Amino acid sequence: MNHSHDADDLAHDLGLQHDLQVMARRLSERRRLLGLMAAGGAAALLSACGGGGGDSGDSTGTGTGTGTGTGTDTGTGTGTDTGTTTTTCMVDPTETEGPYPADGSNGSRGSLVNVLSQSGVVRSDLRSSFGGMSGTAAGLPLTLKITLVNVSTNCSPLEGYAIYLWHCTREGEYSLYSTDLLNQNFLRGVQATDSNGECTFVTIFPGCYDGRWPHMHFEVFRSLNTAGSYTNKLLTSQMAMPKDVASAVYAGVSGYSASVSNLSRVSVTSDNVFGDNTSEQIAWQTPTFTGDTTNGHTATISIGIAV
Repeated sequence: MNHSHDADDLAHDLGLQHDLQVMARRLSERRRLLGLMAAGGAAALLSACGGGGGDSGDSTGTGTGTGTGTGTDTGTGTGTDTGTTTTTCMVDPTETEGPYPADGSNGSRGSLVNVLSQSGVVRSDLRSSFGGMSGTAAGLPLTLKITLVNVSTNCSPLEGYAIYLWHCTREGEYSLYSTDLLNQNFLRGVQATDSNGECTFVTIFPGCYDGRWPHMHFEVFRSLNTAGSYTNKLLTSQMAMPKDVASAVYAGVSGYSASVSNLSRVSVTSDNVFGDNTSEQIAWQTPTFTGDTTNGHTATISIGIAV
């Protein structure tokens, strides 16, 4: 599917990208503060969820700076952030599970597909198939850390919940559905959140297929015991990959060549899933990345639900 842009569309895209950069900066700081929960307990948590006015500067500090909803964040580097933040946790918007969930809600080639009921689906490394299937998905390594928080109780971490993550290969195909991957179930798996509300997946950076912005799918369940079927899910949503990271991966890593042209024909605003979301929602749905196209990436993201 080709997508064309007139002048108004392009102007809107520029505005959105600017909004996303601002929101990503604020979300990055909030996620860093959420990470202090393990070391600082409730005090760090309240700091992570505090709010106030607008951001008046970028912090280049690299130490374990401290901050409150109305105070200043001072690191051990060369800069200080004297502003306050208005961004706290928010409920992730519900998005379609798409045609390839393998969660028992649909079938492939006439047979019901439910990877959630298979032994071995609870795992951290998603790159290889499991449960009697063999094969490994090639692609740039990506370690994704997810923090699940409760927006109803000041962004408190949710322990013992289960997150099912799945996404396409570097070629843009889905295991168990694409013709040449019917006997593979890689790039799918479930993890339970720990006492900090965190779980970690090791996978690959997803490709970009025609008509869709590069993304990952996920479902949230109350526990591992209830994660055996889509009927028990609390949330279905998707993560949007950041454009700068996707562009660098697709242009610089072997096997992603088809994604270069596919990405050039789609934008966040033209995407049929993310296109109707606000810039704040898109920023919340976009992980924060570090790393490179040689050694791989590490990404962090918070998922918010109301329980």
